[in-house]
Amino acid sequence: MNTATHWIGGRHVAGTALLIDVVNPATGEVIAQVPDGTTADVDHAVAAAHAAFPGWAATDPAERAQVVGRIADGLRGRTEEIATTITSEMGAPITLSRTAQVAFPVAVAASFAALAPDFAWTEQIGNSLVVREPIGVIGAITPWNFPLQQIVSKLAPALLAGNTMVFKPSEVAPLTAAILAEVAAEAGLPPGVFNVVHGTGPTVGAAIAAHPGIDMVSFTGSTRAGRQVSAAAAETVKRVTLELGGKSANIILDDADFPEAVTRGVAMVLTNGGQVCGAWPRMLVPAARQDEAIELAVAAAAAYTVGDPTDESVHLGPMASEQHRQRVNGYIERGLADGARLVFGGPGRPGGLPEGAYVRPTIFADVVPDAVIAQEEIFGPVLTITPYTGDDQAVEIANSTMYGLTGAVFGSHDRAMAIARRLRTGQVDVNGADWNVLAPFGGYKQSGNGREFGRHGLEEYLETKSIQG
Repeated sequence: MNTATHWIGGRHVAGTALLIDVVNPATGEVIAQVPDGTTADVDHAVAAAHAAFPGWAATDPAERAQVVGRIADGLRGRTEEIATTITSEMGAPITLSRTAQVAFPVAVAASFAALAPDFAWTEQIGNSLVVREPIGVIGAITPWNFPLQQIVSKLAPALLAGNTMVFKPSEVAPLTAAILAEVAAEAGLPPGVFNVVHGTGPTVGAAIAAHPGIDMVSFTGSTRAGRQVSAAAAETVKRVTLELGGKSANIILDDADFPEAVTRGVAMVLTNGGQVCGAWPRMLVPAARQDEAIELAVAAAAAYTVGDPTDESVHLGPMASEQHRQRVNGYIERGLADGARLVFGGPGRPGGLPEGAYVRPTIFADVVPDAVIAQEEIFGPVLTITPYTGDDQAVEIANSTMYGLTGAVFGSHDRAMAIARRLRTGQVDVNGADWNVLAPFGGYKQSGNGREFGRHGLEEYLETKSIQG
């Protein structure tokens, strides 16, 4: 069994004798252990990051971009190792681990490396020279659902901007952090620029958020935890960016290609077991066509195979942990108790899978907009179908949650674009548009603040100074 270490100042650091088990959710087997980090470990990492900051901040942006590009190449070269690791630690099907869990962060890192030459690091405005400078030491805290993607989306722009970092991965899926640290070192990143401290949120995460030596915190996770990070960070008035929960709506208009819209909608709620903050778990359909949507959705969901995530024919693996399986199953039971119409799946493990953190992909219909399963983030393979009458009501329902991360509209282009503009959400896909790695991603309302990816994501990690001459 592998025992990981912290990575501080360019070397492995054992930490205390207390360890956290890393469990394969498909089997319940303990596959590794990581240190149960302490505030002293955070202090050590912050000191290393501070010591490395002056040299890295003074490095030419073109050279920093080359390092980020080499990190992308290094991750790409270890695709199979990373994919296998992610599948074992959080249960993503191996094919998804290769095509999304690894390919996405590689694309993100490469996109930031390509930004440097054309980015306006300085700008002349009248008699003022406006300079974009690194913020300092960044504290990064990420969840378990896309363990490599979540950190690379922060690390790549932070490094390009000239910052150093102290990073806490999720204790549920921490193992890719060691691979990333190795890749970064091999790419030429100086010791202390990137530091990894393992541990729990209440100890290590809280210490990072409150630490006076950390100049900014970038957090991805639940809205509840995001509030706690913000409160702790407020004591030192550090900058905070938050990418939090979502309960996104997929509005299917009456002039949409229904088979395409429904099938894509089901895919967006079942991919990665629904453990995707930007999924579309609410499908809004014209009331007169709800039965048609149900038939299409059930057929699409039935085509997904649930089982061993190492099997290349499997589409859905387990939830990331037994604790999360119980949480998702509890929401399915709540939907039944509240009177939603179950049309596919239901509570309990799928047939033939008596062990492991598996849930049944589930679809509810006739879900009222204010139902618990339509308002709260389930973060599992659970789709709610809600009928609406008229475009205005569809928009009202879509905007009715406290979240505003992503969304979708299917229908004739001009009509769908007009509705997309009315949605109070940070990103909207129209008719299944492709992911754009350069487009800003982030939330409205309690889905967070700040943006990731592209120029907007880079700007989050920069201070602005004006020099009058």
